[in-house]
Amino acid sequence: MTGHQIAFIVAAAVTIVSAVFVVAARNILRAALFLAFTFLGVAALYVLANAELLAAMQVLIYVGAITVLIMFAIVLTQQLMGAKLTQVTRVKAAMLALVAAGAVFAFIAKTFIAPFKSADGMMLSAPKPADAGVLRQIAELLLQPYVVAFELASLVLLAALVGAIVIAKEDRD
Repeated sequence: MTGHQIAFIVAAAVTIVSAVFVVAARNILRAALFLAFTFLGVAALYVLANAELLAAMQVLIYVGAITVLIMFAIVLTQQLMGAKLTQVTRVKAAMLALVAAGAVFAFIAKTFIAPFKSADGMMLSAPKPADAGVLRQIAELLLQPYVVAFELASLVLLAALVGAIVIAKEDRD
C-alpha cells in the first residue's frame, strides 16, 4: 500500500466513525463536536483528491462557521429554555447509525464495483487533479489588493457575533 492509500483509509475511517458518533451521541453538544470531526475528515478527503480549495472552504465554512453556529445555538437554547433538550434513546440512535453506515458502505461498494463507466459501457479515465495553485491565487487576492475589504467583512461578522451575545444575555436577565 502506498502512503496515499493509507492516508485515504485513515481519513475515511475518521469520517465514518465520527459520523456514526454524531448519530449515536446521547449529548447533543457532543454530537455537534463529532460533526466538526466529520467535516474535518471530509476536508482531509478533499486534500487527498487534490482539491485543496474545496478542503479550505470545507474547513472555513463548515468547521469554522456552521459547527460554531450550531454549538452557540445549542448552548443558548438550553440556557433560554432552562432545561436540557430531550435526547434520543440508544436503540433509535443505533438503528439510525446502522442504516447510515449501510448506506455509506453500499455507496462505497458501488463505487469500487462499477468504476467510471460511460453510457456505452466504455471505461472513462480518472478525472485530472485540481490545480494546486488555485488556493494560493485566492489567498493572494484576499490578502493583497482586497485586504481592507476582507478585514472590514471580518469586523462586520465580529460585530454581529457580539450583538447576538448581548441580545441573548439581555433575554436571560
